[in-house]
Amino acid sequence: MFEKPPFTKDEEARILAAIADAENNTSGEVRIHIERKCKKEPYAEAIEVFEKLGMTKTEQRNGVLILVALDDHKFAIIGDAGINEKVPKGFWDETKELMIAHFKEGRIVDGIIEGISDAGQQLKQYFPYQKDDINELKDDISYGKDK
Repeated sequence: MFEKPPFTKDEEARILAAIADAENNTSGEVRIHIERKCKKEPYAEAIEVFEKLGMTKTEQRNGVLILVALDDHKFAIIGDAGINEKVPKGFWDETKELMIAHFKEGRIVDGIIEGISDAGQQLKQYFPYQKDDINELKDDISYGKDK
Protein backbone atom coordinates (compact mmCIF):
# COMPACT_ATOMS: atom_id res chain seq x y z
CA MET A 1 0.00 0.00 0.00
CA PHE A 2 1.11 3.57 -0.56
CA GLU A 3 2.61 5.39 2.42
CA LYS A 4 0.80 8.56 1.33
CA PRO A 5 -2.28 8.23 -0.90
CA PRO A 6 -1.53 9.43 -4.44
CA PHE A 7 -5.04 10.86 -4.86
CA THR A 8 -7.24 13.07 -2.73
CA LYS A 9 -10.53 11.63 -1.46
CA ASP A 10 -12.34 13.70 -4.10
CA GLU A 11 -10.09 12.44 -6.92
CA GLU A 12 -10.54 8.86 -5.77
CA ALA A 13 -14.34 9.36 -5.62
CA ARG A 14 -14.29 10.73 -9.19
CA ILE A 15 -12.36 7.68 -10.41
CA LEU A 16 -14.74 5.28 -8.65
CA ALA A 17 -17.76 7.13 -10.08
CA ALA A 18 -16.23 6.80 -13.57
CA ILE A 19 -15.88 3.04 -13.08
CA ALA A 20 -19.54 2.76 -12.00
CA ASP A 21 -20.67 4.89 -14.97
CA ALA A 22 -18.61 2.85 -17.44
CA GLU A 23 -20.00 -0.40 -16.10
CA ASN A 24 -23.54 0.94 -16.56
CA ASN A 25 -22.86 0.83 -20.32
CA THR A 26 -21.28 -2.60 -20.56
CA SER A 27 -21.19 -6.01 -18.96
CA GLY A 28 -17.40 -5.60 -19.05
CA GLU A 29 -15.54 -5.10 -15.78
CA VAL A 30 -13.07 -2.22 -15.40
CA ARG A 31 -10.33 -2.06 -12.76
CA ILE A 32 -7.64 0.52 -12.07
CA HIS A 33 -4.26 -0.34 -10.59
CA ILE A 34 -1.78 2.30 -9.47
CA GLU A 35 1.94 1.75 -8.96
CA ARG A 36 4.73 4.20 -8.18
CA LYS A 37 7.14 2.44 -10.56
CA CYS A 38 6.99 -0.44 -13.03
CA LYS A 39 9.18 -3.37 -12.09
CA LYS A 40 9.01 -4.52 -15.72
CA GLU A 41 7.61 -3.34 -19.03
CA PRO A 42 4.09 -1.89 -18.31
CA TYR A 43 2.17 -4.42 -20.40
CA ALA A 44 3.97 -7.37 -18.75
CA GLU A 45 3.35 -5.86 -15.32
CA ALA A 46 -0.33 -5.32 -16.18
CA ILE A 47 -0.68 -9.01 -17.12
CA GLU A 48 0.80 -10.02 -13.78
CA VAL A 49 -1.49 -7.64 -11.83
CA PHE A 50 -4.51 -8.75 -13.91
CA GLU A 51 -4.00 -12.33 -12.81
CA LYS A 52 -3.16 -11.39 -9.22
CA LEU A 53 -6.44 -9.45 -8.94
CA GLY A 54 -8.41 -12.48 -10.19
CA MET A 55 -9.64 -10.65 -13.26
CA THR A 56 -9.64 -13.83 -15.36
CA LYS A 57 -12.57 -15.15 -13.32
CA THR A 58 -15.38 -13.23 -15.03
CA GLU A 59 -17.95 -15.37 -16.81
CA GLN A 60 -17.44 -13.72 -20.22
CA ARG A 61 -13.71 -13.08 -19.65
CA ASN A 62 -14.41 -9.38 -20.28
CA GLY A 63 -12.34 -7.64 -17.64
CA VAL A 64 -10.20 -4.59 -18.46
CA LEU A 65 -7.27 -3.35 -16.41
CA ILE A 66 -5.75 0.10 -16.67
CA LEU A 67 -2.38 0.12 -14.91
CA VAL A 68 -0.69 3.47 -14.25
CA ALA A 69 2.87 3.84 -12.90
CA LEU A 70 2.89 7.40 -11.58
CA ASP A 71 6.63 8.03 -11.09
CA ASP A 72 7.62 6.26 -14.31
CA HIS A 73 4.96 8.05 -16.39
CA LYS A 74 3.94 4.74 -17.95
CA PHE A 75 0.66 2.92 -18.32
CA ALA A 76 -0.97 -0.06 -19.99
CA ILE A 77 -4.48 -1.17 -20.85
CA ILE A 78 -5.22 -4.86 -21.17
CA GLY A 79 -8.37 -6.85 -21.79
CA ASP A 80 -9.11 -10.46 -20.95
CA ALA A 81 -9.39 -13.29 -23.47
CA GLY A 82 -13.11 -12.75 -24.14
CA ILE A 83 -12.44 -9.18 -25.22
CA ASN A 84 -9.38 -10.03 -27.26
CA GLU A 85 -11.34 -12.66 -29.21
CA LYS A 86 -13.92 -10.10 -30.35
CA VAL A 87 -12.17 -6.78 -30.84
CA PRO A 88 -9.91 -5.65 -33.70
CA LYS A 89 -6.17 -5.17 -33.38
CA GLY A 90 -5.37 -1.76 -31.92
CA PHE A 91 -8.71 -1.66 -30.09
CA TRP A 92 -7.28 0.30 -27.14
CA ASP A 93 -5.25 2.79 -29.23
CA GLU A 94 -7.94 5.51 -29.13
CA THR A 95 -8.34 5.11 -25.37
CA LYS A 96 -4.57 5.35 -24.90
CA GLU A 97 -4.36 8.53 -27.00
CA LEU A 98 -7.13 10.19 -24.98
CA MET A 99 -5.31 9.34 -21.76
CA ILE A 100 -1.93 10.50 -23.06
CA ALA A 101 -3.34 13.92 -23.98
CA HIS A 102 -4.35 14.47 -20.33
CA PHE A 103 -1.17 12.93 -18.91
CA LYS A 104 1.04 15.24 -21.00
CA GLU A 105 -0.69 18.20 -19.37
CA GLY A 106 -0.21 16.76 -15.88
CA ARG A 107 -3.89 15.86 -15.48
CA ILE A 108 -3.39 12.28 -14.32
CA VAL A 109 -6.80 11.83 -12.70
CA ASP A 110 -8.58 13.30 -15.73
CA GLY A 111 -6.62 10.94 -17.98
CA ILE A 112 -7.58 7.92 -15.89
CA ILE A 113 -11.24 8.99 -15.86
CA GLU A 114 -11.21 9.57 -19.63
CA GLY A 115 -9.65 6.13 -20.13
CA ILE A 116 -12.29 4.47 -17.96
CA SER A 117 -15.11 6.28 -19.73
CA ASP A 118 -13.79 5.47 -23.19
CA ALA A 119 -13.20 1.83 -22.24
CA GLY A 120 -16.85 1.56 -21.19
CA GLN A 121 -18.03 3.12 -24.44
CA GLN A 122 -15.74 0.92 -26.55
CA LEU A 123 -16.81 -2.27 -24.77
CA LYS A 124 -20.50 -1.44 -25.07
CA GLN A 125 -20.56 -2.52 -28.72
CA TYR A 126 -19.15 -5.98 -27.93
CA PHE A 127 -20.40 -6.49 -24.38
CA PRO A 128 -23.60 -4.47 -23.92
CA TYR A 129 -25.00 -4.01 -20.44
CA GLN A 130 -27.52 -6.71 -19.51
CA LYS A 131 -30.43 -6.11 -17.11
CA ASP A 132 -29.36 -9.13 -15.06
CA ASP A 133 -25.69 -8.09 -15.08
CA ILE A 134 -23.78 -8.97 -11.93
CA ASN A 135 -20.81 -6.89 -10.85
CA GLU A 136 -18.18 -9.63 -10.84
CA LEU A 137 -15.14 -7.59 -9.77
CA LYS A 138 -14.59 -4.94 -7.11
CA ASP A 139 -15.07 -1.38 -8.29
CA ASP A 140 -12.12 -0.09 -6.32
CA ILE A 141 -8.64 1.14 -7.07
CA SER A 142 -5.87 -1.31 -6.27
CA TYR A 143 -2.46 -0.03 -5.27
CA GLY A 144 0.97 -1.57 -5.54
CA LYS A 145 3.66 -1.23 -2.94
CA ASP A 146 5.01 2.27 -2.37
CA LYS A 147 8.64 1.26 -2.72
